[in-house]
Amino acid sequence: METTERKIIEAAIFIFNADPSASLETVADKAGVNRRTLHRYFNDRMQLLEHCKKDMMQTCQAAMSQAFSSSKEPLKQLEMTLYAGIDCGAKYAFLDQLYSRTSYQQLPPEERETTFDTIKSQWFKLVMELQKQQVISNEISTAWIFLLFGSMISNTIRAVHSGDVAPNDVKKFAWFSFSKSIGIKSHE
Repeated sequence: METTERKIIEAAIFIFNADPSASLETVADKAGVNRRTLHRYFNDRMQLLEHCKKDMMQTCQAAMSQAFSSSKEPLKQLEMTLYAGIDCGAKYAFLDQLYSRTSYQQLPPEERETTFDTIKSQWFKLVMELQKQQVISNEISTAWIFLLFGSMISNTIRAVHSGDVAPNDVKKFAWFSFSKSIGIKSHE
């Protein structure tokens, strides 16, 4: 059974994705609790947002780990990490808006070391291996590829939210665009 705290966090993620400035009353309504109950678990908006951010870090780390273990083939792993990034980014888009000015260095050390650094390091090794195998162009740096990866995720989420691209096509379009931008040739 889902705990009340979990219901509130899930409701907040849903509500804040639609309207980052929505009231806590709206979150409480979506969670099926009253405002007093919400405040038993979260003192204020910032505390609730911090719990949403923690949820995002755990969920996205698990999704990326699953993407890495989805295949032994490095190119397929790279594709799956893009899809995992899109899924996580779509679920937690409001956090990207709220924390877009927060640099990596502003994250607490435990968040950098346990979540971001581990995934980023694994991702960089994957890209370097694909460059070594000459699957990805050596003419661009892994740092540049990482920036393209993040931009592709952001653009894909914007495309879905705009309604201009069919949701069933976005991942296919994202992978095609990303793979071509880093010099991957079609494997047909």
